Amino acid sequence: MAQMTMIQAITDALRTEMKRDEKVLVFGEDVGVNGGVFRATEGLQNEFGENRIFDTPLAESAIGGMAVGLSLAGFRPVPEIQFFGFVFETMDAIASQAARLRYRSGGRYNAPITVRAPFGGGVKTPELHADSLEGLFLQTPGVKVVIPSNPYDAKGLLLSAIRDNDPVIFLEHMKLYRSFRQEVPEGEYTIPLGKANVVKEGEDVTIITYGAMVQTSLKAAEQIEKDRGITVEVIDLRTVNPIDYETIITSVEKTNRAIVVQEAQKQAGVAAEVIAQINERAILSLEAPVLRVTSPDTVFPFAAAEDVWLPNPARVIETLNKVLDF
Repeated sequence: MAQMTMIQAITDALRTEMKRDEKVLVFGEDVGVNGGVFRATEGLQNEFGENRIFDTPLAESAIGGMAVGLSLAGFRPVPEIQFFGFVFETMDAIASQAARLRYRSGGRYNAPITVRAPFGGGVKTPELHADSLEGLFLQTPGVKVVIPSNPYDAKGLLLSAIRDNDPVIFLEHMKLYRSFRQEVPEGEYTIPLGKANVVKEGEDVTIITYGAMVQTSLKAAEQIEKDRGITVEVIDLRTVNPIDYETIITSVEKTNRAIVVQEAQKQAGVAAEVIAQINERAILSLEAPVLRVTSPDTVFPFAAAEDVWLPNPARVIETLNKVLDF
C-alpha cells in the first residue's frame, strides 16, 4: 500500500495498464512532454515512448474521431479532454459513433475507449472548465459514466474502465485531485463499473451522491448525527450510467427517507433520475418525499460567486431536516 492523492492514483492506473496491455494508447492536449495540465500523465511518455502517449492539436473533435478510429483498429484509446466543458466539440464521436458502434455493427466491432476529463467547481476556474455535464450522457445508451470520489476508487475504476469493451467517460473532479491522500494498492485491482458503495451505514435517512459531493455529504451527516442523535447512510454511486439501483433501493427500504446530492444543476440530472426510480420501485417504503440538493439552474458562475452557487454541508443539513421532519 502507498499513500496517494487522486491524481497519483490515476497516474498509477495509467502506468499499470500501459505495462499490462501494449494496445493502450494515451493522447490529448499537452499530455506528452508536459504530463497534462494537472500532471496526470507526468513521466509516462519517457517510460512508454511517443508512439503510445502523445500530444494532439488543440481540437477535441479530432481527438474523439481518432479515438473511434483507433478502437476499430484494435487499440484501447485513453484520450484526455483537457476540461470536460469542452466535450461538446467531441459529442458526435462519443454519442453518434462510439456509443452506437457495437449495435450498428451487429456486435462485430466495439469501442473500448476511455475518455478522461477533469471537471468540477470549488477551484475558481475560468468559464467552461468546471461544468458538471454528466447529465448529457444519461440519455446516451452505450456509454458508461464513472465519477470517483477518492484515490482508491479512482485507480480501481480507471483500470476497469480501460478494460471495458464499451466507451467510458471517466470524470475526475479537480477539487479532489490533491485534497487528501488515501492508501492505494500498488499492484492491479479493479472495482466493477455500475456498482455503488455504501461509504457510511445508517438507519434513519439515506444520502445518495457522487464525486466531490461525497465529502460534502459526509460532513453534513456527521454534523446532523451530533445535532439530532440519528444515523445517516451515505451511498457513493461511483458510476452514474448505469446506476446501481439495487443498492439504492435496499437502503431506502431500510431508512424510509432519502435525499440526493449532486453538484450539477437540478434539471434533468442524475438526482432527477434517481428520484424517479425510487418512486417507481419503492414508493411504499417512503415516509417523506425524496428531495434534492443541487446547484441552481443557471450557467456556472464566475469565481466570485462560486462558493454561494455550489452545494455545501449547510444546504445538505437543511434538506435532511426537511425529510426527517416531514
